[in-house]
Amino acid sequence: MLKKKDADQKQTKSTAWWSGLTGFFLLNLFLVWLKTYVNYFFNFSLGASGPVQLFLLALNPIPTAIILLGIALYFRGKVAYFLVWLFNLIQSIWLFANMLYYREFSDFLSFGIIGSGSSTGNNLSKSIAAIIKPTDFLVYLDLIILAVCLLFKFWPISKKGITKRYAFLTTCFGIALMFVDFGIASVDRSGLLTRSFDNNYIVKYLGLNEYAAFNAFQTKKQSDSRKEASASDLKKVQAFINQNNIPANASYYGTQKGKNVFVIHLESFQQFLIDYKVDGQEVTPNLNAFYHDQNTLSFDNFYNQVGQGKTSDAEMMQENSLYGLSTGSAMTKYGTANTFEAMPAILGQQGYTSAAFHGDVPSFWNRNNTYKSFGYNYFFSKNYYPNSEKANYSVGYGLKDKIFLKDSAQYIEQLPQPFYAKLITVTNHYPYSLDKENITFPATQTGDSTVDGYVQTAHYLDQSFGELMNYLKKAGLYDNSTFVLYGDHYGISENHKPAIAQLLGKKSVDNYDLANFQKVPFMIHGTGLQGGINHTYGGEIDMMPTLLHLLGVSTDGMTLFGHDLLSPQNQQIVVFRNGDWVTPTYTKYRNEYYNTQTGQQLSMTGNPALKATAKRVQNYADKSLSYSDEVITGDLLRFDKSRMNAYTVNKSSYDYQKAAALKLLKQNQKSNPTSVLAKNGGKSTTSDYETDAPELK
Repeated sequence: MLKKKDADQKQTKSTAWWSGLTGFFLLNLFLVWLKTYVNYFFNFSLGASGPVQLFLLALNPIPTAIILLGIALYFRGKVAYFLVWLFNLIQSIWLFANMLYYREFSDFLSFGIIGSGSSTGNNLSKSIAAIIKPTDFLVYLDLIILAVCLLFKFWPISKKGITKRYAFLTTCFGIALMFVDFGIASVDRSGLLTRSFDNNYIVKYLGLNEYAAFNAFQTKKQSDSRKEASASDLKKVQAFINQNNIPANASYYGTQKGKNVFVIHLESFQQFLIDYKVDGQEVTPNLNAFYHDQNTLSFDNFYNQVGQGKTSDAEMMQENSLYGLSTGSAMTKYGTANTFEAMPAILGQQGYTSAAFHGDVPSFWNRNNTYKSFGYNYFFSKNYYPNSEKANYSVGYGLKDKIFLKDSAQYIEQLPQPFYAKLITVTNHYPYSLDKENITFPATQTGDSTVDGYVQTAHYLDQSFGELMNYLKKAGLYDNSTFVLYGDHYGISENHKPAIAQLLGKKSVDNYDLANFQKVPFMIHGTGLQGGINHTYGGEIDMMPTLLHLLGVSTDGMTLFGHDLLSPQNQQIVVFRNGDWVTPTYTKYRNEYYNTQTGQQLSMTGNPALKATAKRVQNYADKSLSYSDEVITGDLLRFDKSRMNAYTVNKSSYDYQKAAALKLLKQNQKSNPTSVLAKNGGKSTTSDYETDAPELK
């Protein structure tokens, strides 16, 4: 008995605190802090400035690390050591995932995006794989070393833990530090959790783990919104919309009435590509000519306003004039069950047939369900395109554009007129790679491999567009159609600043340059349309009301957050999803203010005009985003009984299975013989479609 006691005492003496559980806990705490703090600077653009923000950046990884790692202190022996290592691993995986996601999307992962992973198929994983760097795996290096030390007993595992009292005090200390962090952050930025739509602020002030907790709370809150919503919530939203309502431009209203509408979704296409040259060659000669055509209204101050939903956010704005959500994708989370007031349903009331075309799986962004909620009669997706199964016919996110557009002609010619057709191109999508056979344009030489192929896929998209236009002219559809072209979001993220500077011919770029880099093309073309370059400031939220007014459809009583870009009373306020904004006078981007016309950075101090404008515009921006979120998360349009007949769709009446859709198209040739195919006596026009796609030769 005495010998056993002596042995235990000997073991206790040999296991000093720094080599026991306490030391293992503190070492892991330091390692978690170190790799998080280092990656704040090397992989994230948080914009921390000043002693307070820099102090918080160093402090904020610590509280939750103490709390999570401290869970192990309530256990003893091997279990305690394993739990310390496990919670280090969990935080490292979260850090690693955000490093990769931020590198491409300039944002942090949300539970909404994680939850919508299945809706994007395997394509997102392909994109992420393309941007992994060997150095990224250093976040796991300490875990490997620690695991080896434990397995081979280089680090002695003490059976004796620490008292529950000290474990509890450790947890309390972590919670107290969290409140200290939040208190200091709230002083430096008031309303951090209630007014900020930018995840960068949450991470900068509170930390990456705290952001995860806040995002989980937001996600839960969104899921509860529908249960708590009422008709009075919609009335509040409509009062705001009516207060900011503006009339249409009488000289443009109805000028495109009754025409077919082609909406061409230019994937990842930015405004700077228009008229851009590489080695003296135009990147997009066909789109340039279209942009400058006398019958094209082209907007050169038009911005993408997407959030985490990227393409799906752009579609939500284009079809509904509703913003994407602050976290995740609205189409994925709410597209199936919600009531919408969408373009296909509205135009369906005007006698239009509606169809969407996409050369990838129908579940991508939950389109197969959301499009039924929008009121699309047809959705031609991957299984409608036999070529999509052939090797090298697809790239990244679906069928290559030249093949996709050519193969879509067989369905376009069968659509009863007038029709509303949306064609979603995908080849100009990150990682901007094409096989050698399809590369016919020189890459840029910025030295950034992610960026340099961008002009090559953009050129390919331009060629595809040119081929489509030539076909539509031969098929007799060009002159009787209105064309809407828009870029859905940026192609080159802000994490490539040196390359962006080279593309723009600058030595460096600031936040003003990055704000302007969010511009995307928006063009409306129609025979007889009084065209030209329009300098009105606007964004994707404005597409729907602008187009509806051109088609002679009144938007009175509709719950739209955008405004007619052609209206002389347009306030020209562009609201970004994170709460930043642009007006013709001032630009707010990443919490910095600029003169929109000159790019000069401005300070609130001694500038009452800026202060007054910023207060007014910020109030409008915050309300617009909040109310739009309420409409979606609360499914508020179900309460709009006064307009129910205008947009109600019977989702069960739509069948996007290939056999059913083709049968319906065939029936329409007899019952509604207005399609190109019917008017040609059943003779197809697809032989008129000429393409130089090497795969089809």
